[in-house]
Amino acid sequence: MAVYTDITEIDLNRFLAEYDVGELTSYKGIAEGVENSNFLLHTTKDPLILTLYEKRVEKSDLPFFLGLMQHLSERGLSCPLPLPRRDGELLGELSGRPAALISFLEGMWLRKPEAKHCREVGRALAEMHLAGEGFEIRRPNALSLEGWKVLWDKSAERADEVEKGLEDEISAELSYLEAHWPKDLPAGVIHADLFQDNVFFLGDKLSGLIDFYFACNDLLAYDVSICLNAWCFEKDGSYNVTKGSALLEGYCSVRPLSAAERDALPVLSRGSALRFFLTRLYDWLTTPEGALVVKKDPLEYLRKLRFHRQVSTTAEYAPNIEVATP
Repeated sequence: MAVYTDITEIDLNRFLAEYDVGELTSYKGIAEGVENSNFLLHTTKDPLILTLYEKRVEKSDLPFFLGLMQHLSERGLSCPLPLPRRDGELLGELSGRPAALISFLEGMWLRKPEAKHCREVGRALAEMHLAGEGFEIRRPNALSLEGWKVLWDKSAERADEVEKGLEDEISAELSYLEAHWPKDLPAGVIHADLFQDNVFFLGDKLSGLIDFYFACNDLLAYDVSICLNAWCFEKDGSYNVTKGSALLEGYCSVRPLSAAERDALPVLSRGSALRFFLTRLYDWLTTPEGALVVKKDPLEYLRKLRFHRQVSTTAEYAPNIEVATP
């Protein structure tokens, strides 16, 4: 979440008049994240999240995102819901951007998650994968191999400004992943961005998943690898095998990984580390000065990528994953 597009109170009240949400009492921008402009609204009825979809988000993708949240909620997953306008539509326009009102989900994200929280995340991710079955709209992953090459082409010439030798290293990594990327693994709807700030807890209990604006159809185990990268490394860059074991055990307690998925996890983890390195690198180099957004350090994910290069089996992530049971 972030704020790229500002809004006025007059325009906001005109927008809210199309919804049955009561009167606006206050609103403020949410600075975290990098994709859309988001605001927390308080009304005489309920708190709400307002999202303005920025240029990186294709308007044609919005029925997938909004419909997916409805689909998952109907199947018991705790997640925010888009609110309908008085005319029944889920999407409006504000300040020249497509915009939607989303229900407010109680809870807070954890700054210092422990292994027990990682286990809950693994379980919730598997529940989401199962709940996504039957969702009929499809959206290919625009940030898989082909998308990585496009991002890299836009950043490669300046990469050595961030770290010397980076252009050669990442070009070689892309070539390796293109040659070794798995193809015949179970696929379905994935979240694709389940970082700590997209998972809410009330105490130690997971209260819901948010921010489905990278969701797409791809390999389910790739989504698991994203969570390993997002949840199981410490601030000093070291991998925490206790957290990794908990996350994978939680996932497998709901949806056991196949042998082929376990075998592919090191390569998938390299790929997901590269994906977030590349988007962070591009944003680091191109985000305009003055935008109310926190730029994220691309080198964090470069260090994770280098770690995964040294991993040969999933047992190095979680020694007991082979015996996890549903």
